[in-house]
Amino acid sequence: MDDPATLGTPGAALADGMISVEVIEKAFHGIPVLRDVRFAVAPGETVALLGPSGVGKTTLLRLIAGIDRDFRGRITRLERMAMVFQEPVLLDWRPARANLALVHPELRPEALAAALERVGLADKADLYPGQLSLGQRRRLSLARAFAGRPQLLLMDEPFASLDAATAGAMMDLTAALIAETRPATLFVTHVPAEADRLATRILTLGGSPATLQPQEGDTT
Repeated sequence: MDDPATLGTPGAALADGMISVEVIEKAFHGIPVLRDVRFAVAPGETVALLGPSGVGKTTLLRLIAGIDRDFRGRITRLERMAMVFQEPVLLDWRPARANLALVHPELRPEALAAALERVGLADKADLYPGQLSLGQRRRLSLARAFAGRPQLLLMDEPFASLDAATAGAMMDLTAALIAETRPATLFVTHVPAEADRLATRILTLGGSPATLQPQEGDTT
């Protein structure tokens, strides 16, 4: 098991690969945007972070990823992490296979080919991102995320801007990859149907500054 990384205020590691999030406060230019956000994600669990656009979901995801460390609180996670951004974030001057190899230089050619095959891009290995549709670029982004068999998977609006049929196919593919790899998964969405389809648990972010909202049936 990889050593856990703790962001923000140092804290104890959790057993069994549990991901722990405690954001006491995150502010921009002195204005709080997140406050008292606390939850954990277990290995194999898929948690959806649901809320309207602009509420702070992506900000929270960036804290968990370690992209932004300027906050009060504590986040404990394992190191083998992958992130799927809202935009595919591919290098336009490298073909599909090379985009994978750049992130996973340890993978042999046959492993790279298998990663592309898993997402239906086996025949696109030599094509550049500009030659791929948005759905295909999103599939390449998924291949890149899962090729390293992450223990923690973060996804930021991974199905945005896709037509209904393509989004449905992408959700099916994502669910299959998660079931195969079983990482602790946290994904951001503002679409309740996406959360209902993929998540084993849904957290709702709301308010200003944003915090987790009581769930239906929660009497605490």
